[in-house]
Amino acid sequence: MDTERYMRRAIALAEHASSLGEVPVGAVIVKRGSGEIVGEGYNRRECDRHALAHAELMAIDAACRKLGGWRLPDCAMFVTLEPCPMCSGAIIQARLDELYYGASDPKSGAVRSVEQMFSLPYNYHPEVTEGILREECSALLTSFFRDLRQLRQHGSVSPPAFSEKKPEQKT
Repeated sequence: MDTERYMRRAIALAEHASSLGEVPVGAVIVKRGSGEIVGEGYNRRECDRHALAHAELMAIDAACRKLGGWRLPDCAMFVTLEPCPMCSGAIIQARLDELYYGASDPKSGAVRSVEQMFSLPYNYHPEVTEGILREECSALLTSFFRDLRQLRQHGSVSPPAFSEKKPEQKT
């Protein structure tokens, strides 16, 4: 599986999220074997004003709709940031076989950083590979939060842009 290709697509989705004023996290779900992207998502919590609008949940929702079921066998998720507890639980529930993530999340990561949910005695445990394009994923987050702090210091934080335009797929 071309892990860098799929992570680059997740990064493009994260960049789009950032352009909307969202924390830059992007996720894609790939059908193993065919390599087809069956689900994509990016953070939309601010735009949608919804606590559940995480990139991973958006990608899982899209993949379930496309594949016609709540189980996602033979699928892998690529996400730019280590999933939180909610998203880790959704990954378990969706029965994703593999998880690839870029940057660790020392504040709320539930895969290896703060919690290790996939090590708990749940009935399903995806294989995990961390650090795919780590530097690029981390740089997106660092830049976003640095810029946000500067805007707040100058009192010029504006509400996020509302755009339904999806980032272009590069082939």
